[in-house]
Amino acid sequence: MKDGKAILIGAGPAGLTAAVELLRRSGIQPVVIEAGMEIGGISRTVRYKGNRMDIGGHRFFSKSDRVMQWWLDMMPVQKIDDGEVQLHYQGQKREFEPSHQGPDPAVADRVMLVRQRKSRIYFLRQFFDYPIRLSADTLRKLGLVRTLRSGLSYMRAALLPQREERTLEDFLINRFGKQLYLTFFKSYTEKVWGVPCNQISAEWGAQRIKGLSLRGVAVHFLRKVLRRGDHGRGLAQKDTETSLIERFLYPKFGPGQLWEYAAELVRAGGGEIHLGVAIDRVYVQGEKIVAVEGANREGERMRFEGDSFFSTMPVRDLIRALSSPVPQEVREVSEGLMYRDFITVGLLARRLAVTEKDGSPLKDNWIYIQEPDVKVGRLQVFNNWSPWLVADASKVWIGLEYFCNESDELWQLSEEDMKALAIAEVEKIGILRAEDVEDAHVVKVPKTYPAYFGTYDRFGVIREYLDRFENLFLIGRNGMHKYNNQDHSMLTAMTAVDNILNGIRSKDNIWAINTEMEYHEEKQSQDSQAVTQAEVAPAP
Repeated sequence: MKDGKAILIGAGPAGLTAAVELLRRSGIQPVVIEAGMEIGGISRTVRYKGNRMDIGGHRFFSKSDRVMQWWLDMMPVQKIDDGEVQLHYQGQKREFEPSHQGPDPAVADRVMLVRQRKSRIYFLRQFFDYPIRLSADTLRKLGLVRTLRSGLSYMRAALLPQREERTLEDFLINRFGKQLYLTFFKSYTEKVWGVPCNQISAEWGAQRIKGLSLRGVAVHFLRKVLRRGDHGRGLAQKDTETSLIERFLYPKFGPGQLWEYAAELVRAGGGEIHLGVAIDRVYVQGEKIVAVEGANREGERMRFEGDSFFSTMPVRDLIRALSSPVPQEVREVSEGLMYRDFITVGLLARRLAVTEKDGSPLKDNWIYIQEPDVKVGRLQVFNNWSPWLVADASKVWIGLEYFCNESDELWQLSEEDMKALAIAEVEKIGILRAEDVEDAHVVKVPKTYPAYFGTYDRFGVIREYLDRFENLFLIGRNGMHKYNNQDHSMLTAMTAVDNILNGIRSKDNIWAINTEMEYHEEKQSQDSQAVTQAEVAPAP
């Protein structure tokens, strides 16, 4: 199909990527329908009194050349003072100039910054390098007893027969040993998901924790030492584990800047974007979708007919919306799917109570809070993502991240109570003093993380049922109930468009993106795994 109309449910990275691809590569008109009033989904940028919040933290780095090039076509890299930014694509070095040429400040500011990655774990009221390295500093902070226990349990996991991997707990203990699992994984992971690790599918680890050998970590840091002469300008990191990347791209005004520009391109190209329309009905004829319907903020019903349909809405909501009778088993599995919700509390402060060793401000992008006596799971320092996220450069603008369910007491707290809790918790663990906080803002995001428990182990029943609708394409994180990163969500959209334009009816290549395939291959290898918490964390 080269023309017609495509209906895209959701204006997040997957939906907008599909819309832009359709306009660039075909005569198909995209019609994007978004339940909320903002562009970008969880990759949006929230504005508050001149400050900007990145919901979840978004590093623009991908091992996919296609995605990296797509981002750079949208927003070129800003030239830096000490030389050209070097990128490698398809074996060729490319140099990118600043994107500004005209007087329009929006064009001049539509650039990617090159940012230095730094994140640490906060545990025992101390900072630990991340990924964890068995350095003298780490051993000193852990103490002799913990160090010995960690080493012995790690060796036991590496040398003795491994336990069957049915749960995430099995997965983690097999790779890191029981003591390291208890020290650096269990508390944080259970904050994120709200259930014990022994109730979460091992497939979660298979998808999110990439295999690292101790040799690989050692080689990585050796290379880092040897290439100090390049001043850290390069972004050629395709052979580097995602958990170890040192630099990434970042839109000057946050991730939402890119997706707002994508929406501009969709509208300028003849596409439509409808905000505030919640789709609650999907009409079926035979094995095709023919229309969707929903209500806008005024309660008016709106109907959209099309030739192809892309869905990024939660699978449970999609199944509920179908007009045709749904098999009992499919409905049962759908109703058992679970989600984790997300709260970010932005705090504007005069200063933090912690600094780098030399007394300078913290350089972390985010900090994993492993402390079990507080609910906060992760802390972002927005200044370090981009200085343009902060209206007053003399202030520090941080985001405290909480994970919960909509039924939880935490979600039900008033905005003022949520602010008070956040301030009290970071003061309790010594991050800042309450009297230094000048302002705060709360953002709640439902269904942020599709969960790998509940009825997820039977998800294949849903996939088989929905795949039979030949013109329906499930893409993105919630659309596929897969914990995709931003680049993987984009790739599902690109692949769906490829299929439409090439007449491919199978959806297998879409589902294959970011699966546990590498994990199943890894299980045949006896390589030791490095200690890293990178992909256990919810990194959108």
